[in-house]
Amino acid sequence: MKSPKPPGLPRFAVSMATFLTLTLLATGCVSGRQLATSAYPVTAQTNVVDVLHGQVINDPYRWLEDDNSPSTEAWVTAENEVTFAYLNRIPYRDRIKARLTTLWNFERYGIPWKEGGRYFFFKNDGLQNQSVLYTLASLDAEPRLLLDPNVLAEDGTVALTSTAVSPDGRHLAYGTSASGSDWQEWHVRSVDTGKDLEDHLRWVKFSGASWTRDGKGFFYSRYDEPKEGAALTGVNYFQKLCYHRLGTPQSEDRLVYDRPDQKEWGFGGDVTDDGRYLIISIWKGTDPKNRVFYQDLQQPEAPVVELLNDFDAAYSFIDNDGPVFWFHTDLDAPRGRVIAIDTRKPERANWRELIAEAPETIQGVNVLNNQFLVEYLKDAQSQVRLFALDGSAAGQIDLPGIGSAGGFGGKRGDTETFFSFTSFNLPGAVYRHDLKSGETTVFRAPKLAFNPDNYVTKQIFYQSKDGTRVPMFITHRRDLKIDGHVPTLLYAYGGFNISLTPRFSVANLVWMEMGGVYAQPNLRGGGEYGEEWHQAGTKERKQNVFDDFIAAAEWLIANGYTRSDKLAIAGGSNGGLLVGACMTQRPDLYGVCLPAVGVMDMLRFHKFTIGWAWTSDYGSPDNAEDFPALQAYSPYHNLRRGVEYPATLITTADHDDRVVPAHSFKFAARLQEYNRGTHPVLIRIETKAGHGAGKPTTKQIEEAADKLAFTAWNLREKVKLP
Repeated sequence: MKSPKPPGLPRFAVSMATFLTLTLLATGCVSGRQLATSAYPVTAQTNVVDVLHGQVINDPYRWLEDDNSPSTEAWVTAENEVTFAYLNRIPYRDRIKARLTTLWNFERYGIPWKEGGRYFFFKNDGLQNQSVLYTLASLDAEPRLLLDPNVLAEDGTVALTSTAVSPDGRHLAYGTSASGSDWQEWHVRSVDTGKDLEDHLRWVKFSGASWTRDGKGFFYSRYDEPKEGAALTGVNYFQKLCYHRLGTPQSEDRLVYDRPDQKEWGFGGDVTDDGRYLIISIWKGTDPKNRVFYQDLQQPEAPVVELLNDFDAAYSFIDNDGPVFWFHTDLDAPRGRVIAIDTRKPERANWRELIAEAPETIQGVNVLNNQFLVEYLKDAQSQVRLFALDGSAAGQIDLPGIGSAGGFGGKRGDTETFFSFTSFNLPGAVYRHDLKSGETTVFRAPKLAFNPDNYVTKQIFYQSKDGTRVPMFITHRRDLKIDGHVPTLLYAYGGFNISLTPRFSVANLVWMEMGGVYAQPNLRGGGEYGEEWHQAGTKERKQNVFDDFIAAAEWLIANGYTRSDKLAIAGGSNGGLLVGACMTQRPDLYGVCLPAVGVMDMLRFHKFTIGWAWTSDYGSPDNAEDFPALQAYSPYHNLRRGVEYPATLITTADHDDRVVPAHSFKFAARLQEYNRGTHPVLIRIETKAGHGAGKPTTKQIEEAADKLAFTAWNLREKVKLP
């Protein structure tokens, strides 16, 4: 059912002409760091009022939700003028940017994959805005450029979102996104000639492509064309699974499966490696639970078979042995296990367990060299184990150290696989593993402009408010003196079953070069310890996530790392919500807050694009039982007038159609209105960018420089860089 329309229509407190005049009066700087209230644009307020479950909800900045409004555009311009005027006068901002640029300038390699006897991999020379796709005839051959997305837009704002090579290696289907939007356009390129065919698909979102074994076409998922002006904000419902045949217009694509009776269902279609079956994974929102249907592609007009239709667990298809399907599932195993289902007798009584649940959490499973290769997480660190097809243990793959491994792709008969390994002080090197000999060799490794040995990482465990044991990584320069006054950046996520593992970041490295500590806790709501850990941070239990984060900050202070006025907190998307909630609950605990592309209005998030899908984690404001918890922590609604909030730099982008920028706009406007004191409250609104994926290197460096400069300046740090 559609959400009921909330009562109340906007009636402006001041005219738009008056507002546009007032936005130009952005003056009133108090000092180099501080800003007076008069420094900000005067933002018009309206008397929009909703009544939700008997509660009166004032929303005076509702008009900022209209991304097509000239008034919103004028407000964005005025806010950016204040923000960039402030950032540009930070004395060491340019030095930070220069150091970021130097360290960013190293070769970065993607993990190779193989199709039709050819290898494919991505490479970035260092400062290229987008990574470039190459192909290799053999591992010792000279790479040949196949697709350079940097030529698709002069400013690098067109990015590759997904690629799929046909089984014969002759054709590349690829999706592109403009200005960071989730919307994709798909094209097909000849691998031999490097030229595009006439195929062009539009209105694709949340989809890859999967070729039929004959290479004549591929399956993909799309939405109907949105109404004019609603592409970046309109709600996404009724996804359709389609088949595109090469050389035909999209209008002739065959509808494979849809459910007009289930507007929230989304579909992922994947062809098995043997080409026989189409596996249809059905998702509903961001809940890891899913359904799995299939179609026999060898039978003309074969029906879609509803194999797993209870929506009772997560089922990830691994591979098949003829009609026997292998799945990674958390059914009766919150940390994951592997089961076999014979589609000829699919009743649950006939299911077989091949790999039992372990103390560690399964992150992924593949079949290579006729073995199961299973990736585990142990306290947020990667482990890789091998099992025979009957589930018996068959060894492990040794990794270079404590960190994050990823990749391990390939097909059942392959005797080699590739993986990357990274940690807080190590950019991702790519390795080749020979599954016959057990030997691991370096495929590509970057040349570094710093010494990784100069940094040290340790993992500690602390207690949250309710006594739960939570892990946290702490990284810093080896020679850093921990004296209780060290500037510290605390970063986390805590949601949607996503695990935060050790990863390299140029921005974090520069922060540590500047003398800072980087801390990364693994909060409940993530996937580090399986589905129970995830569920412990959802819906009415979401406050656990904020308690975990607050406890991490308190631990760092109590254990002599830092103090409140030297502590910065950061997070993006759901992590932006985390920062927003924690700064409203404990504004005294931090010196700087950096909420990025955050979900800030928890009473209206479900009304834009794919926001409805997050109700599996957050609950729905339309449900009376979910509403009290959402209202209790919603950052926009829990700002209080007259509170002295920390120095805050909110970041968002004008093309973010995942978490629409209205969340950040409204939060910034109210925070500027309510904040007492002169700590700066700024919003940095990137243009021609989205939620983060595909952001050009130049924009990444600019934003990182602004965040680091703002943080150091407001923690009152003297910056020294190599």
